[in-house]
Amino acid sequence: MPGRDAPVPVTGFTAPCLEIDFPRLSIGFAEYDEGPTGCTVFLFDEGAVTAVDVRGGMPGVVESEYQFHHAICFAGGSLHGLEAVSGVRAALTAKSAPSNPPPLPLVAGAIIFDWFNRKNYVYPDKTLGEAAARTASAGRFFYGRRGAGRWAGVGQGGAFREIGATKIAVFTVVNALGDIVDREGRIRTRDHRHPYDKLEARLARGSKSRSDRVGRHTTLTLVVTNQKWNQGELNQIGRQVHASMARAIQPFHTTRDGDVLFTATTGEVENRRLKSTTDFGLIASELAWDAVLNSLGE
Repeated sequence: MPGRDAPVPVTGFTAPCLEIDFPRLSIGFAEYDEGPTGCTVFLFDEGAVTAVDVRGGMPGVVESEYQFHHAICFAGGSLHGLEAVSGVRAALTAKSAPSNPPPLPLVAGAIIFDWFNRKNYVYPDKTLGEAAARTASAGRFFYGRRGAGRWAGVGQGGAFREIGATKIAVFTVVNALGDIVDREGRIRTRDHRHPYDKLEARLARGSKSRSDRVGRHTTLTLVVTNQKWNQGELNQIGRQVHASMARAIQPFHTTRDGDVLFTATTGEVENRRLKSTTDFGLIASELAWDAVLNSLGE
Protein backbone atom coordinates (compact mmCIF):
# COMPACT_ATOMS: atom_id res chain seq x y z
CA MET A 1 0.00 0.00 0.00
CA PRO A 2 1.36 3.45 -0.86
CA GLY A 3 2.76 5.44 2.04
CA ARG A 4 5.80 5.42 4.26
CA ASP A 5 4.21 3.75 7.30
CA ALA A 6 2.06 0.64 6.82
CA PRO A 7 -1.25 0.81 8.72
CA VAL A 8 -1.84 -1.72 11.48
CA PRO A 9 -4.93 -4.01 11.35
CA VAL A 10 -7.36 -3.64 14.24
CA THR A 11 -9.25 -6.86 15.01
CA GLY A 12 -10.46 -6.43 18.59
CA PHE A 13 -13.73 -4.60 19.20
CA THR A 14 -16.07 -3.83 22.09
CA ALA A 15 -18.86 -2.43 19.93
CA PRO A 16 -22.40 -3.81 20.17
CA CYS A 17 -22.71 -7.21 18.55
CA LEU A 18 -25.44 -9.57 17.46
CA GLU A 19 -25.11 -13.02 19.01
CA ILE A 20 -25.90 -15.91 16.69
CA ASP A 21 -25.87 -19.69 17.04
CA PHE A 22 -24.36 -20.87 13.76
CA PRO A 23 -21.43 -23.21 14.52
CA ARG A 24 -20.37 -23.76 10.88
CA LEU A 25 -20.13 -20.03 10.21
CA SER A 26 -17.26 -17.89 11.50
CA ILE A 27 -17.06 -14.13 10.99
CA GLY A 28 -13.96 -11.98 11.07
CA PHE A 29 -13.56 -8.21 11.21
CA ALA A 30 -10.51 -6.08 10.54
CA GLU A 31 -10.09 -2.34 10.15
CA TYR A 32 -7.51 0.32 9.47
CA ASP A 33 -8.10 3.31 11.72
CA GLU A 34 -5.80 5.22 9.38
CA GLY A 35 -8.43 5.05 6.64
CA PRO A 36 -10.76 4.58 8.20
CA THR A 37 -11.82 1.50 6.26
CA GLY A 38 -12.34 -2.21 6.88
CA CYS A 39 -13.52 -5.63 5.80
CA THR A 40 -15.86 -8.33 7.07
CA VAL A 41 -15.17 -11.97 6.24
CA PHE A 42 -17.59 -14.90 6.42
CA LEU A 43 -15.94 -18.33 6.63
CA PHE A 44 -17.87 -21.56 6.04
CA ASP A 45 -16.64 -24.68 7.81
CA GLU A 46 -16.25 -27.26 5.01
CA GLY A 47 -17.56 -24.71 2.49
CA ALA A 48 -21.05 -23.76 1.32
CA VAL A 49 -23.13 -24.00 -1.85
CA THR A 50 -23.66 -20.42 -3.04
CA ALA A 51 -25.57 -18.25 -5.50
CA VAL A 52 -25.24 -14.56 -6.30
CA ASP A 53 -27.64 -11.86 -7.46
CA VAL A 54 -25.94 -8.74 -8.89
CA ARG A 55 -27.85 -5.55 -9.61
CA GLY A 56 -27.31 -1.82 -9.96
CA GLY A 57 -25.13 0.25 -12.23
CA MET A 58 -21.57 -0.58 -11.22
CA PRO A 59 -20.97 -3.58 -8.91
CA GLY A 60 -17.53 -4.66 -7.80
CA VAL A 61 -17.45 -8.43 -7.28
CA VAL A 62 -14.93 -11.22 -7.96
CA GLU A 63 -14.97 -15.03 -8.02
CA SER A 64 -18.73 -15.20 -7.54
CA GLU A 65 -19.29 -17.71 -10.35
CA TYR A 66 -18.07 -20.89 -8.61
CA GLN A 67 -21.38 -21.86 -6.92
CA PHE A 68 -19.39 -23.16 -3.94
CA HIS A 69 -17.21 -21.09 -1.60
CA HIS A 70 -15.12 -21.43 1.50
CA ALA A 71 -15.42 -17.72 2.31
CA ILE A 72 -17.00 -14.43 1.26
CA CYS A 73 -15.27 -11.12 1.87
CA PHE A 74 -17.00 -7.72 2.01
CA ALA A 75 -14.64 -4.74 1.98
CA GLY A 76 -14.35 -1.00 1.58
CA GLY A 77 -11.83 0.67 -0.69
CA SER A 78 -13.78 0.30 -3.95
CA LEU A 79 -11.91 -1.83 -6.51
CA HIS A 80 -8.69 -1.58 -4.51
CA GLY A 81 -10.46 -3.36 -1.64
CA LEU A 82 -10.78 -6.54 -3.70
CA GLU A 83 -7.15 -7.15 -2.74
CA ALA A 84 -8.46 -8.28 0.68
CA VAL A 85 -9.79 -11.44 -1.01
CA SER A 86 -6.21 -12.59 -1.57
CA GLY A 87 -5.50 -12.18 2.13
CA VAL A 88 -8.49 -14.33 3.07
CA ARG A 89 -7.27 -17.02 0.67
CA ALA A 90 -3.78 -16.81 2.15
CA ALA A 91 -5.12 -17.27 5.68
CA LEU A 92 -7.21 -20.29 4.69
CA THR A 93 -4.27 -21.83 2.81
CA ALA A 94 -2.01 -21.38 5.84
CA LYS A 95 -4.44 -23.38 7.99
CA SER A 96 -4.08 -26.43 5.71
CA ALA A 97 -1.25 -28.95 5.67
CA PRO A 98 1.51 -28.07 3.15
CA SER A 99 1.05 -29.72 -0.23
CA ASN A 100 2.04 -29.37 -3.85
CA PRO A 101 -0.04 -27.91 -5.35
CA PRO A 102 -1.36 -26.01 -2.31
CA PRO A 103 -5.05 -25.97 -1.38
CA LEU A 104 -7.22 -23.66 -3.47
CA PRO A 105 -9.79 -22.01 -1.18
CA LEU A 106 -12.64 -20.44 -3.13
CA VAL A 107 -13.19 -16.89 -1.85
CA ALA A 108 -15.70 -14.47 -3.35
CA GLY A 109 -15.40 -10.77 -2.72
CA ALA A 110 -17.50 -7.63 -3.10
CA ILE A 111 -16.71 -4.02 -2.30
CA ILE A 112 -18.23 -0.66 -1.43
CA PHE A 113 -16.96 2.80 -2.29
CA ASP A 114 -15.87 4.39 1.01
CA TRP A 115 -13.54 7.16 -0.16
CA PHE A 116 -15.94 9.93 0.90
CA ASN A 117 -14.29 12.74 2.88
CA ARG A 118 -10.95 10.92 3.07
CA LYS A 119 -7.61 12.35 2.01
CA ASN A 120 -5.47 9.21 2.32
CA TYR A 121 -4.92 6.15 0.15
CA VAL A 122 -5.56 3.48 2.78
CA TYR A 123 -7.76 0.58 1.66
CA PRO A 124 -8.46 -3.05 2.70
CA ASP A 125 -5.42 -4.86 1.34
CA LYS A 126 -4.12 -8.42 1.54
CA THR A 127 -2.83 -7.87 5.08
CA LEU A 128 -6.22 -6.69 6.31
CA GLY A 129 -8.11 -9.56 4.66
CA GLU A 130 -5.69 -12.06 6.17
CA ALA A 131 -6.07 -10.51 9.63
CA ALA A 132 -9.88 -10.70 9.43
CA ALA A 133 -9.83 -14.37 8.37
CA ARG A 134 -7.18 -15.36 10.88
CA THR A 135 -9.10 -13.87 13.85
CA ALA A 136 -12.60 -14.98 12.77
CA SER A 137 -14.81 -16.64 15.36
CA ALA A 138 -18.33 -18.05 15.61
CA GLY A 139 -21.26 -16.61 17.47
CA ARG A 140 -20.99 -12.84 17.04
CA PHE A 141 -21.46 -10.12 14.46
CA PHE A 142 -20.39 -6.56 15.19
CA TYR A 143 -22.85 -4.09 13.69
CA GLY A 144 -22.92 -0.39 12.94
CA ARG A 145 -19.66 1.22 11.82
CA ARG A 146 -17.52 -1.90 12.05
CA GLY A 147 -15.70 -4.08 9.53
CA ALA A 148 -16.69 -3.35 5.93
CA GLY A 149 -19.16 -0.79 7.27
CA ARG A 150 -16.43 1.22 9.02
CA TRP A 151 -16.71 4.21 6.66
CA ALA A 152 -19.89 3.29 4.80
CA GLY A 153 -22.70 5.77 4.37
CA VAL A 154 -24.62 3.90 7.10
CA GLY A 155 -22.82 0.78 8.39
CA GLN A 156 -23.26 -2.99 8.55
CA GLY A 157 -26.13 -4.87 10.14
CA GLY A 158 -27.33 -8.40 10.79
CA ALA A 159 -30.33 -10.47 11.83
CA PHE A 160 -30.76 -14.10 12.85
CA ARG A 161 -33.63 -16.56 13.37
CA GLU A 162 -34.04 -20.25 14.12
CA ILE A 163 -37.08 -22.28 13.05
CA GLY A 164 -36.72 -25.76 14.46
CA ALA A 165 -33.31 -26.98 13.36
CA THR A 166 -33.11 -24.41 10.55
CA LYS A 167 -30.85 -21.41 11.05
CA ILE A 168 -31.18 -18.29 8.90
CA ALA A 169 -28.89 -15.28 9.12
CA VAL A 170 -28.75 -12.14 6.98
CA PHE A 171 -25.85 -9.68 7.01
CA THR A 172 -25.66 -6.45 5.03
CA VAL A 173 -23.31 -3.51 4.47
CA VAL A 174 -25.36 -0.42 3.63
CA ASN A 175 -23.71 2.29 1.56
CA ALA A 176 -26.78 2.98 -0.55
CA LEU A 177 -27.79 6.02 -2.56
CA GLY A 178 -31.28 5.56 -1.13
CA ASP A 179 -32.55 6.20 2.37
CA ILE A 180 -33.41 3.58 4.99
CA VAL A 181 -37.13 3.18 5.64
CA ASP A 182 -38.50 1.45 8.74
CA ARG A 183 -41.67 -0.63 8.98
CA GLU A 184 -43.74 2.42 9.92
CA GLY A 185 -42.65 4.17 6.73
CA ARG A 186 -40.36 6.61 8.53
CA ILE A 187 -37.13 7.74 6.86
CA ARG A 188 -34.23 6.97 9.21
CA THR A 189 -31.27 8.53 7.36
CA ARG A 190 -29.98 11.88 6.12
CA ASP A 191 -32.63 14.63 6.51
CA HIS A 192 -35.46 12.15 7.27
CA ARG A 193 -37.44 13.33 4.24
CA HIS A 194 -38.78 10.75 1.80
CA PRO A 195 -36.79 10.65 -1.47
CA TYR A 196 -40.00 11.11 -3.47
CA ASP A 197 -40.88 14.28 -1.55
CA LYS A 198 -37.40 15.64 -2.24
CA LEU A 199 -37.76 14.75 -5.93
CA GLU A 200 -41.08 16.57 -6.19
CA ALA A 201 -39.57 19.64 -4.53
CA ARG A 202 -36.63 19.59 -6.93
CA LEU A 203 -38.91 19.25 -9.95
CA ALA A 204 -40.90 22.24 -8.73
CA ARG A 205 -37.68 24.26 -8.53
CA GLY A 206 -36.56 23.08 -11.94
CA SER A 207 -33.28 21.74 -10.53
CA LYS A 208 -31.31 19.04 -12.33
CA SER A 209 -30.84 15.56 -10.90
CA ARG A 210 -27.46 14.28 -9.73
CA SER A 211 -28.72 10.73 -9.31
CA ASP A 212 -27.30 9.11 -12.45
CA ARG A 213 -23.57 9.17 -11.74
CA VAL A 214 -22.28 5.65 -11.38
CA GLY A 215 -20.07 3.86 -8.93
CA ARG A 216 -20.24 5.43 -5.48
CA HIS A 217 -23.04 3.57 -3.72
CA THR A 218 -23.55 -0.11 -2.93
CA THR A 219 -25.35 -2.48 -0.59
CA LEU A 220 -23.71 -5.87 -0.01
CA THR A 221 -25.76 -8.69 1.51
CA LEU A 222 -25.31 -12.32 2.54
CA VAL A 223 -28.18 -14.71 3.29
CA VAL A 224 -26.81 -17.87 4.91
CA THR A 225 -28.64 -20.93 6.21
CA ASN A 226 -28.07 -24.55 7.15
CA GLN A 227 -31.28 -25.52 5.32
CA LYS A 228 -30.47 -27.67 2.28
CA TRP A 229 -31.26 -26.09 -1.10
CA ASN A 230 -30.05 -26.84 -4.61
CA GLN A 231 -28.49 -24.24 -6.89
CA GLY A 232 -31.70 -23.24 -8.63
CA GLU A 233 -33.51 -22.84 -5.32
CA LEU A 234 -30.74 -20.68 -3.91
CA ASN A 235 -30.88 -18.45 -6.97
CA GLN A 236 -34.64 -17.95 -6.59
CA ILE A 237 -34.38 -17.23 -2.86
CA GLY A 238 -31.65 -14.69 -3.51
CA ARG A 239 -33.67 -12.87 -6.15
CA GLN A 240 -36.71 -12.77 -3.89
CA VAL A 241 -34.80 -11.39 -0.91
CA HIS A 242 -32.85 -8.87 -2.98
CA ALA A 243 -36.05 -7.52 -4.54
CA SER A 244 -37.70 -7.29 -1.11
CA MET A 245 -34.96 -5.00 0.17
CA ALA A 246 -36.44 -2.17 -1.90
CA ARG A 247 -38.91 -1.80 0.97
CA ALA A 248 -36.09 -0.96 3.36
CA ILE A 249 -33.91 1.13 1.02
CA GLN A 250 -35.56 3.68 -1.28
CA PRO A 251 -34.62 4.06 -4.08
CA PHE A 252 -32.71 0.79 -4.55
CA HIS A 253 -30.71 -0.81 -7.41
CA THR A 254 -30.11 2.57 -9.06
CA THR A 255 -27.52 3.41 -11.70
CA ARG A 256 -25.28 4.68 -8.90
CA ASP A 257 -25.60 1.48 -6.83
CA GLY A 258 -23.64 -1.74 -7.35
CA ASP A 259 -25.75 -4.07 -5.22
CA VAL A 260 -24.67 -7.68 -4.63
CA LEU A 261 -26.46 -10.40 -2.66
CA PHE A 262 -24.98 -13.82 -1.93
CA THR A 263 -27.10 -16.75 -0.78
CA ALA A 264 -25.29 -19.65 0.89
CA THR A 265 -26.19 -22.94 2.54
CA THR A 266 -24.09 -25.33 4.57
CA GLY A 267 -26.70 -27.99 3.69
CA GLU A 268 -27.03 -29.73 7.04
CA VAL A 269 -30.80 -29.66 7.60
CA GLU A 270 -33.92 -30.62 5.66
CA ASN A 271 -36.82 -29.00 7.48
CA ARG A 272 -40.16 -30.28 6.17
CA ARG A 273 -41.89 -27.11 7.36
CA LEU A 274 -39.63 -24.98 5.13
CA LYS A 275 -39.60 -26.85 1.82
CA SER A 276 -41.10 -23.88 -0.04
CA THR A 277 -38.60 -21.39 -1.43
CA THR A 278 -41.36 -18.78 -1.32
CA ASP A 279 -41.96 -19.28 2.40
CA PHE A 280 -38.26 -19.38 3.15
CA GLY A 281 -37.66 -16.30 1.02
CA LEU A 282 -40.41 -14.43 2.87
CA ILE A 283 -38.77 -15.14 6.22
CA ALA A 284 -35.33 -14.21 4.91
CA SER A 285 -36.76 -11.03 3.41
CA GLU A 286 -38.02 -9.88 6.80
CA LEU A 287 -34.63 -10.67 8.30
CA ALA A 288 -33.00 -8.61 5.54
CA TRP A 289 -35.15 -5.63 6.54
CA ASP A 290 -34.11 -6.18 10.16
CA ALA A 291 -30.47 -6.31 9.09
CA VAL A 292 -30.75 -3.03 7.20
CA LEU A 293 -32.27 -1.34 10.25
CA ASN A 294 -29.59 -2.88 12.46
CA SER A 295 -26.93 -1.23 10.26
CA LEU A 296 -27.92 2.06 11.86
CA GLY A 297 -26.13 0.79 14.96
CA GLU A 298 -29.21 1.00 17.19
